[in-house]
Amino acid sequence: MANSNNHLLSVIVPSYRQAKTIVRNIKRLENTLKKIRYPYEIIVVVDGFGDGTYRAVKKIVSPSVKALVYQKNQGKGHAVRIGMQKAKGDYIAFIDAGREIDPNGLSMLLEHLEWYKADVIIGSKRHPVSIVTYPLSRKILSTGYQLIIRVLFNLKVRDTQAGLKIYKRKVLVKILPRLLVKKYAFDLEMLAVARHLGFKRIYEAPIRLKYNLGDLTHASTLNAIYHILIDTAAIFYRLYILRYYDRKK
Repeated sequence: MANSNNHLLSVIVPSYRQAKTIVRNIKRLENTLKKIRYPYEIIVVVDGFGDGTYRAVKKIVSPSVKALVYQKNQGKGHAVRIGMQKAKGDYIAFIDAGREIDPNGLSMLLEHLEWYKADVIIGSKRHPVSIVTYPLSRKILSTGYQLIIRVLFNLKVRDTQAGLKIYKRKVLVKILPRLLVKKYAFDLEMLAVARHLGFKRIYEAPIRLKYNLGDLTHASTLNAIYHILIDTAAIFYRLYILRYYDRKK
């Protein structure tokens, strides 16, 4: 679509072991982006040479799609940060590589970003207009975790963990050099540090999401819960005890 808006949108797509689906998912994302009024770039960050994901992405014929890869799996948070550091956009988003989150939600997030003059817009499972399909047990765990977040970090949002967010570049310039979490709670660290550094215009927007839990086992779920709680405690300690994030980078 022809564009009269000068703001470049960068969309980071962290990917791990998705050789069979990544091409289809990126094409779906690009078809969505072609309909919006922003010029765009897509940066796919392959989180380690685990399979043929990088080779699959390199076969995509589009001047707007770039692929980055590194040797060893580091975690989704690390992949997002690498992509954001390479992004050229004024608005920098990330979206999960799978088909769980509808990429059409990017249009709604962009509208909210400009309407609210926001620093950050986050896709939220708990927005009243969101359409979300996931099991009751997951809802209970998620609700409990968000209550902890509100108490510990005073974030005035109802969902920190959905894999669709947009940041203004000025926010990332300040927070990226300070971030440490590579895996489970990187979303929380980004939001908590942004708010701590004075970027308080953080708002939620609706999304469409359908969880695919086919690959999750009880053991992997418990492992994820354990590590996200450890990461959360570490962020609190660095933020309020060590004052680590106050140090100039």
